[in-house]
Amino acid sequence: MTELLVRPTETRTPLEIGATEWSKHPARPCPVARSKRAAARSACESVPHWGQGETDPDATRRCMRALDDMLANRGRPAEEIDRILDDHPQSIFAHCLRLAAIVRDDNRAAQAALAASITAITVAGSAASEHAHRHAAAATLWLEGDALALEGYAAIIAEEPRDVIALAVAHALDFRLGNRRMLRDRIAAVIGHWDKSMPGYAAVLAMYAFGLEENGTYRQAERLAHRALALAPGFAPAIHVIAHVMEMEGRAREGLAFLAAHEAAWAGGNGFSIHLAWHRALFHLQLDDEANALAVYDRQIANPATPTLAALADASALLWRLKLRNVDSGARWQLLADRWGKAELGAARPFFRVHAMMAFAATGRRAAATRLLDSLPPVESCTVAGVWPEQAVARPICEAILAFAAGDYAACLAALERVSRIAYRCGGSLAQCKISSLTFAEATRRTGKTLLAA
Repeated sequence: MTELLVRPTETRTPLEIGATEWSKHPARPCPVARSKRAAARSACESVPHWGQGETDPDATRRCMRALDDMLANRGRPAEEIDRILDDHPQSIFAHCLRLAAIVRDDNRAAQAALAASITAITVAGSAASEHAHRHAAAATLWLEGDALALEGYAAIIAEEPRDVIALAVAHALDFRLGNRRMLRDRIAAVIGHWDKSMPGYAAVLAMYAFGLEENGTYRQAERLAHRALALAPGFAPAIHVIAHVMEMEGRAREGLAFLAAHEAAWAGGNGFSIHLAWHRALFHLQLDDEANALAVYDRQIANPATPTLAALADASALLWRLKLRNVDSGARWQLLADRWGKAELGAARPFFRVHAMMAFAATGRRAAATRLLDSLPPVESCTVAGVWPEQAVARPICEAILAFAAGDYAACLAALERVSRIAYRCGGSLAQCKISSLTFAEATRRTGKTLLAA
């Protein structure tokens, strides 16, 4: 079971790694004379290849702002993109943005909108750039699964390593598929094509920093995240990376001070507000301060304005950690289980279903737990064709959660043992996947107590 308890680490990777590998796919420069290069550079590199040729300045301006919000996880860019398309239904830029937003967010409920944008780009023919057609093709592959979509976006990046949206989507797909090394190496391979004068560079640095952190290269990850913050003060993805580094290194007091210092940037109006509150609560738990962890839950996690699956997962993950510590959460589990009960879990990723199981198991909702368990395929190996680690670990982890909640700690341990080698690839970050090792450790302790009592 040692693999379950040990965080994988990788060797340090220099910032320039992989630049030479991509030299056969150089970024295509704007076709302007040398004397005009400085004046044209901003317009050329600000608008992605699939957005160039946009004839309406209002559509271009609004799309660039929506792109910026997407990269910063700020506001509700998907809704703004829909509004842009209401006003400019022929905007190829906006259609490409909508495709990227849907795939990046794994928004299966928006398949009709995805199909509409694919059709709009296809019907546009030569009026849409070749690059836009490649985005449409990659988004089409997503309908067949994340792995195929990743191949499509990887091909786009090979052709144009400065396509920040293709990078962001591929980064999200690598994350969901548990491709930890590629979280680092995909960005490392193209970072040499970027510099601080280019819009989106802070986002690229933050993506690279997160990939480094997820592979155990904490010092370099933190340095790059601070560079991103220097370029874009208050940039929530960079704040997130630094919080991860501090949590993984056990720097709880420093982490609490850091999040407090930057709270104005992350506490509201962005996609990290609930998740960074979760990190704040984890810092309190590292200090054995369960009371303040619960206070954070009540104040910043329990009642999100929009109860997304990600927000519910953060809530479950925190309450489960408290349960492992024998902390009484009162009625909080019941209220959370009610919310999970109303969530649409049929098409949800296994990662989210595992977190729903925590709430159902903790509240003794056996019928809901059984329905959820039955929805998960009985696959426990990612060597099976078409199965990725998140799918393989979900059912055994759910069985372990149910067993733990029922006091059957031996069964809990047996279930976790079955996926011990891949449990750290649960579909979330290393910090999120740590829930398996924490549950295993506590079940082991309680089993030992039971054996001693017998």
